[in-house]
Amino acid sequence: MNKIKIQRKTKETDIEIEFCLRGKSNIEIYTTLGYLDHFLTLFSFWGGFDLTLNAQGDTEVDAHHLIEDIGICLGEVFNKSLGDKKGIRRIAWVRVPMDEALCEIVVDLSGRSYLVYNNDNLLPSVLFGQEIDIWREFFKSFTNKGGLNLHINYIYGKNGHHLLEAAFKGLGIALKNATSIIDKNNIMSTKGIIE
Repeated sequence: MNKIKIQRKTKETDIEIEFCLRGKSNIEIYTTLGYLDHFLTLFSFWGGFDLTLNAQGDTEVDAHHLIEDIGICLGEVFNKSLGDKKGIRRIAWVRVPMDEALCEIVVDLSGRSYLVYNNDNLLPSVLFGQEIDIWREFFKSFTNKGGLNLHINYIYGKNGHHLLEAAFKGLGIALKNATSIIDKNNIMSTKGIIE
């Protein structure tokens, strides 16, 4: 599959991204935020994606703009990589444990953007020095630009890092499964089209 490349430059962030849906987990990520590099590496590895990402932003303010804009860019390249969606499974789900934490991810690559983000009260209000809402904003941005219905359910857990790690791994796995080819001649929709 072809690599999709985009660049997004604003007064707040500067992002270059290259993505291949059916890759070999070739991953090079530098966002200036080590914890974000870690989570995006997990997402890419478990999804089997190739991802090269270089990003910087106004982190002297906080990490919000950078994390949100990376979600926008990642959703855009993911969506572009799907083409007409012919043959893909479309719907997938997974439950991923990480020590004491358990997270469920359900996706439908329907073209209709909708995020359900449940039980984020399990996460500490501040993690890695940032308000925890920043992660909902990342997933919302990814969902909106990615054109998918995404449900993230934090089922239980006590460690915020473990909960987020399970979510990022789970998202990679669910997207890998949802984009797997099951019938090259058909589109998985009774309408005959996935918009």
